[in-house]
Amino acid sequence: MIENNVEQFTSLIPQKADLEAVFSAAEPFQRLMSYYRCAIMEVETKFRVLDVQLALEGENNPIETIKTRLKKPESILAKLQRRNLPLSLESIEQNLFDIAGVRVICSFPEDIYKLADSFIRQDDVTLIERKDYIQTPKPNGYRSLHLIVETPIFLQQEKRMMKVEVQLRTIAMDFWASLEHKLRYKKELDSHVDYEHISQKLRACADMSALLDNQMEAIRNQITGL
Repeated sequence: MIENNVEQFTSLIPQKADLEAVFSAAEPFQRLMSYYRCAIMEVETKFRVLDVQLALEGENNPIETIKTRLKKPESILAKLQRRNLPLSLESIEQNLFDIAGVRVICSFPEDIYKLADSFIRQDDVTLIERKDYIQTPKPNGYRSLHLIVETPIFLQQEKRMMKVEVQLRTIAMDFWASLEHKLRYKKELDSHVDYEHISQKLRACADMSALLDNQMEAIRNQITGL
């Protein structure tokens, strides 16, 4: 078991910058992050295997690309503090489900649901939470299917259950979300930007992106006879 001693280090240092440094440098914390990296590799491999299997069955590969990310120590610390949670490894594992992230980019909306259903049917994947922002977009127009899952990683002398956040979206959804994130960051730095006007434009772009997805999927279905 990982020693739960990050809190005893961080409690001694009042400065946030120093707190982040100690938090990220602590050996037990680094070990926990390595477990999350292993979980990312496990989930990524599962999706790559599904992609190959569907191709062998005569379908086009539904996955365009897979992106992964491990949450940075400063982001972990900020989230714990924002939620008034203990600064401990136990707190991280029990309360933060997006430390390990896998994003699967698909060609069409139908591919998202087909992959997600096949993925969560696997007997070593436990679905903890599902949020469908495709059927019910966020107010800003964001669309994606989010899954929080738990899956085992097999270490030298033990098996550990690790949580991973999986996001499935189309190319168009990913393009919009990436640009929206950059533009939102820029406008937060500039107090002169008309936030409401920009938000309306971004929402309109999200709707156009969704329309493009639906039209391209309809064309694909006409061509393939689905």
